[in-house]
Amino acid sequence: MNSRLPLAGLLTGLALVACGGTDAPHDDHPEHPKPPDPVEAPKPAETAEAMPFKAGKAVDMLSEREKAHLSDLRQLTFGGENAEAYWSPDGTKLIFQRTPEEGGCDQELVFDLMTGDTTMVSSGKGRTTCGYYDWPKGEKFIYATTEAGGAECPPVPDHSKGYVWPLYASFDLVWHTPGQDPVPFLAHEGYDAEATACFTDGRLVFTSDRSGDLELWSVNPDGSDLKQLTNTPGYDGGAFYTQDCSRIVWRASRPEGEALEDYKGLLAEHMVRPSALEIYSMKADGTDVRQHTSNGKANFGPYPTPDMKQIIYSSNAGGNVREFDLWLAPMEGGGEPVQLTDHAGFDGFPMFSPDGKYLVFASNRATAEGKHDTNLFVARWTP
Repeated sequence: MNSRLPLAGLLTGLALVACGGTDAPHDDHPEHPKPPDPVEAPKPAETAEAMPFKAGKAVDMLSEREKAHLSDLRQLTFGGENAEAYWSPDGTKLIFQRTPEEGGCDQELVFDLMTGDTTMVSSGKGRTTCGYYDWPKGEKFIYATTEAGGAECPPVPDHSKGYVWPLYASFDLVWHTPGQDPVPFLAHEGYDAEATACFTDGRLVFTSDRSGDLELWSVNPDGSDLKQLTNTPGYDGGAFYTQDCSRIVWRASRPEGEALEDYKGLLAEHMVRPSALEIYSMKADGTDVRQHTSNGKANFGPYPTPDMKQIIYSSNAGGNVREFDLWLAPMEGGGEPVQLTDHAGFDGFPMFSPDGKYLVFASNRATAEGKHDTNLFVARWTP
């Protein structure tokens, strides 16, 4: 959950901070090809049960490759920049971040999968990123916000140093209970964001520069037992626990030589350059680190499959640096990553429902010609 992923200028203006990257599809990417008009998908006669979700609209936008694992696709949002959607513990709602079509700062919203009702749960001040439910109760949310540094949108960096992502020092984590004011959590001078929770006991993993580098930390939801998990130069972020909370998956850069000096210089100015990002996993205590990709591409937004045997993630490893698709990599043992989606444009930020039956993700596949929308989709998952 990094602000969002502007990688290769393809994710558009979301500020996805750690949960995946740091910006999103930009105006500098080529126009999306005009997608087919959304049509009602055929009734799922071949499926064991109908989709339980009533929100959004069923659409026929799955390729033959995608149908190997996905079916009953529904589009949930229609316009603007919508991404980083994460499930409530009861599987009936999503918290996500959105930049409206008219522009402005990303804010956190909750989407009801039964009614389609959308409610903003952040204050509307500053920029927010990476909202997540508290687990296992789902009574409040944690997200990062710059509102303590001012109600206005913080400035975006110019590109005099090339393509860089901002790491706002004013980004602080807050707990937000509906109907109450946000409560600062672990506040310090520097970047804290990209928090996600263990399903069983609610322990958090997040990214912070409090050690001088962008590392992963874990902490109890009451702020006790703060521990640093990573300690290697580079941007560690976008971390998620496996369903049993035994391991953590995340994405990281590991710059060396001149790239490392460039990284350190930008970090001192609260910026980072999206370099090669690879997918890693480790035990929840920070030991037994494993690298799952090594292609030198932009791999991000990892999430464990329900059986915890694979990692689903987004990557531009398919040959076109501007095309981001979903991939599957083995969690253990050998085997090469396998491409899951192949629709033109961007697919990213996947997360499985708590019962493991459905996958939510962000995509450009419904973007009309001349637009730069990113919308949310949910599909039935077949392992």
